[in-house]
Parts: sequence; C-alpha cells; structure tokens
Amino acid sequence: MKTTVFNLFFALLLFNFSFLIAQDDIETSNIQTYTPSKLLEKGKWDIKWFNNLYTQTQEESNGITRDIPRSNFFTTSLEVFSGASDNRKVNLGVILEFRSNSIGGNSATSVFSFKNKTGESRTGLSHFAPSIKIAPFSALPRFSMQSSFFIPLFKEESNQGVFLSEKSFIWQNRFFYDYTFKGDKFQFFSELNTRLFLGDQAKGYANNSLELTPGMFLSYFPTSKFTLLTFAQHSQLIKVSNNFSRNFTALGFGSKYQLTNVLNVEVLYSNFVRGNDTGLGQSFNLGMRAIF
Repeated sequence: MKTTVFNLFFALLLFNFSFLIAQDDIETSNIQTYTPSKLLEKGKWDIKWFNNLYTQTQEESNGITRDIPRSNFFTTSLEVFSGASDNRKVNLGVILEFRSNSIGGNSATSVFSFKNKTGESRTGLSHFAPSIKIAPFSALPRFSMQSSFFIPLFKEESNQGVFLSEKSFIWQNRFFYDYTFKGDKFQFFSELNTRLFLGDQAKGYANNSLELTPGMFLSYFPTSKFTLLTFAQHSQLIKVSNNFSRNFTALGFGSKYQLTNVLNVEVLYSNFVRGNDTGLGQSFNLGMRAIF
C-alpha cells in the first residue's frame, strides 16, 4: 500500500509537469507573485483548498523505533482571505478544517470512506478559525504574519482509541518571509509556525503546550507558471504546564503549476525522517488555490 500511494502521488507530479510541456509561458503568475508572504490588494480574494494525508507504520518512543499497525490521518482545509486595506497591509479571513482518520492496519485510502466506525475510524469537522494577516513593516515588504484562533467543533479528542484532532483552542501565529534571486528562477521562502494549545488538560493531550515549526523552502521556476520545490521542516512541542513533549523532522519535495490566470494547483510529498515520541510516516498533499 505504501508503494501504491507513492506511485499515485508521483503520477500526479508527472501530470502536473506535463502542463509545462503543453502550455506557453506568461510573464507573471500567481505562484510567483502571491507567495504566503504577499498580502492581497483591497477587494481581492484568495481561496485555498488543501488536502493532507499522513500515514504511518512506525513510531518512536523513549529512543526506540518500532513497527505498528498502519494509522492514517486526513485533513482537508478551506481558507478564504480578502484584502481589507488600500495599502495591502491587512487581510481578513477564515479557516475551516475537516478530518478523517483510521487506525488498526486499515489502508491509507480508508480515510476517504469518511465513516465513523467504533475502534477503527472517525470523521467530522474539527476546527473553525477567524484569521488576520498583516504586513507590519514597510521596509520589509516580503515579511508578513498571520494570526488565527482555532475553535474546536467536536466533543471528544479520542473515542474508542481513535483520535480525531486536538481538543484545544489553538492560537496560531505564522511568520513568513521570501526572497527572489536575480533572474527570477530561484525563490527562497521561510516560515515559522507557532501554535499555543489552550484548554483543560484532562480533555486534550497537548493542552497548555507550545508548538514551534520552522520550515525552509527552495523553489526553481523553469517558467513563471511552473515551479519545482524542495523543503525541510522541524516541529517541536514544548511543555508549558503538562508532561507531554515531542519533536520530528520532515524532508520533502513537490511542484506547483498555474492552470489559469486565477487557478493554480500544487502537489507535495514529505517523509518524516526522525522524531522523538512521535509517529514516523509519510505525508501526501494536494492543493488548489484561486486568486481573483
């Protein structure tokens, strides 16, 4: 199943690449211009639908890595933002997340049945988040930050051993910066994602913890409509007033393609190469973004 999922993902990557061969180049594109660091003009809309499938067959605990029955965690999110200021300093938006998870050796694709089955699978809305994005410094136009407050929409974090999502109010702050090298062929992007988990510790395993996730991305643009990218991310969950912590490191690659003047598509793959007190698996991602 691991090979089948990877082959399917790789086929999507090749399909994305085929558009590069079939289409003419354009002078500019949204994938080059509207990086996560760039804010929207007033009245403009940014709608992103992003899908993440994480599947694991190993876990690390107390320095020991062991095989476990396959477990799978699918998250689909919808982000809607709009420009709210004449000087492109403020964007306002909302984020909605939906989850589907399965355990006990079920296949990675079992999450797409979207069923609640006792002891095997769970599905449902997880969080809703009002958000604001700002570009605070005129001297640093490629630096921005996004603040979101995630409100849980479900009752139980785990039910009959099946985890859905963190039963937490989550205050997330993301800091973005990008730099385009001379010639417009290479672009560097960095992000620091922070999440503060708030709530009753008895109801959420991560409550009263702080998670820090820095990431670095390097993109190459054969044309302005198409990019190949590679990235590295590290995540560290830090104890605040509980007894739980974890960390992991993931490496990955992917591509983005500008389908039309409005719509672009991206595919990403990452492998969790190390970790402490965490699962070790793979992540497959497919996203579509419309800016108009």
